[in-house]
Amino acid sequence: MKNKEAKFPVVAEIQLSYRPDVKPSQRPKVSSAKEVYHILKMSWDENLIELQEQFKIIFLNRANRILGIVEISRGGIYNTLVDPKLVFSSALKAGSSNIILVHNHPSGTLVPSPEDIKLTGKLVKCGLLLDIPILDHLIISAEGYYSFNNNGILPPQ
Repeated sequence: MKNKEAKFPVVAEIQLSYRPDVKPSQRPKVSSAKEVYHILKMSWDENLIELQEQFKIIFLNRANRILGIVEISRGGIYNTLVDPKLVFSSALKAGSSNIILVHNHPSGTLVPSPEDIKLTGKLVKCGLLLDIPILDHLIISAEGYYSFNNNGILPPQ
């Protein structure tokens, strides 16, 4: 007689975990794009900011304290691909209540491209479905930043 268990495929178990190294009271709280920019400048690889486009997300709790920063993608000089599934699966895994999108322009230009604006709108829509608001999208360079929120182009949520 054949083993009945042999008919069932073996599947992987998926585990979700988040292990912060910083106590909640020690996490930086952000309330402006300027604060976000200064925190990012400390963590961004200075050797890449003018060479390669990178897209990162800052995860925040309800009190806008930073849970963590994750790099979602790294591309070439002109662009990088951003997969919304990676953005929001990371946010869900971290238990994030709010997120801030950030990418750099190696050219130093702080003007959002039509693609930047389109991507932001798409991610805002995804965030609405998951109840994870996008508070801002910053474009950064070695010398400054551009805030979608401060400039009134962040889609309404």
